[in-house]
Amino acid sequence: MIVNFYATLRQVVGCRQADIPLPPGGTLRQLIEEMVKRYPGLKREMLDRGGNLQSHIHIFVNGRDSVFLDGSLDSILEPDNTISIFPPVGGG
Repeated sequence: MIVNFYATLRQVVGCRQADIPLPPGGTLRQLIEEMVKRYPGLKREMLDRGGNLQSHIHIFVNGRDSVFLDGSLDSILEPDNTISIFPPVGGG
């Protein structure tokens, strides 16, 4: 599954885009687990102490924020989905 990383997450991963393996019928939650295994630095950037996605991290599936998906993190992903992950962005 192709995952796009933005802002500071690119620095953690070391690239703009990564191909993360996910079995057929895999969920967004499983994708996050796989990303953290592959890139351990993402754990502190994306997950809280309980292992849950931090509220300021936004994961988009085909342009739709995961909080608005019917299954949220338990939504089943398709191989052709576009995944984009954004950390908090500030500035001014």
